[in-house]
Amino acid sequence: MRAVVQRVKRAQVVADGELTGKIDNGILVLLGVEDSDNTDDIKYLADKICNLRIFDDEDGKMNLSLIDVKGSLLVVSQFTLYGDCRKGRRPNYMMAAKPEHAEKIYNEFVEECKKYVENVQTGKFQAYMDVELVNDGPVTLLLDSKKNF
Repeated sequence: MRAVVQRVKRAQVVADGELTGKIDNGILVLLGVEDSDNTDDIKYLADKICNLRIFDDEDGKMNLSLIDVKGSLLVVSQFTLYGDCRKGRRPNYMMAAKPEHAEKIYNEFVEECKKYVENVQTGKFQAYMDVELVNDGPVTLLLDSKKNF
């Protein structure tokens, strides 16, 4: 699994003209799934994201987690995180999971995150979405459950 993690002041997602998720102060996660992802990947990334110390403490140092600040989480599926652009000019998405597997893993990831964070919002799987955010910092991190980067 791959994730783009962004600390946000606010974020929302609109799918097919309908607001499906909206948060203030928290983390927006763009989540990509590959065919080999399983429960271990879900648990690793959920724990890592919810416990990342990327929020400022009273001294202005990034020392607090999403859990510590009682922030919210917005999770949006994004298969394009597995787009391979090394060859040619058109991304190759062969590494992205098939929709049935990806949706299962995505939903399990959301449920795992709810064990850590009270307010977990989502986009709509396999829909065209408009994602709006105000990146706080900006703070943006890339995570990979296989630790490829």
